[in-house]
Amino acid sequence: MADFLDEKRREMQERLKELCPLVDEFHRLEAAVAALDGVDTTSSPAPARRRSSGSGSGGSSAGGNGRRGRPRGSGTRGKQALDAVRAKPGITIPEIAEQMGIQQNYLYRVLPGLQKDGLIRKEGRGWHPMEAA
Repeated sequence: MADFLDEKRREMQERLKELCPLVDEFHRLEAAVAALDGVDTTSSPAPARRRSSGSGSGGSSAGGNGRRGRPRGSGTRGKQALDAVRAKPGITIPEIAEQMGIQQNYLYRVLPGLQKDGLIRKEGRGWHPMEAA
């Protein structure tokens, strides 16, 4: 009986690992739909975008030049994470995620960016604000 239970437990854990990315995608799409609900669709459509004739090979650039999307650090999530670190120095990513009500994996991308910008530093598992100069 124990072998049967161990096998079923293992099967369920594997299935959970398979479903996790789909759940994350669901939440991202749900947030996108909610964001679009506030967009006025009665105005005229936006003009088509033109590609710039940059001096690159046409592929994505690794150095940050020609980066698409909004500038790094312009989102509210980064500001919320920074506020959490300032409010509780030594806070961990799981604690920040719980406080913000978001998945931890997002913060594993956000906090290193804040560190690179010189706003926070990591000591052990905790994050600390940089002292003002």
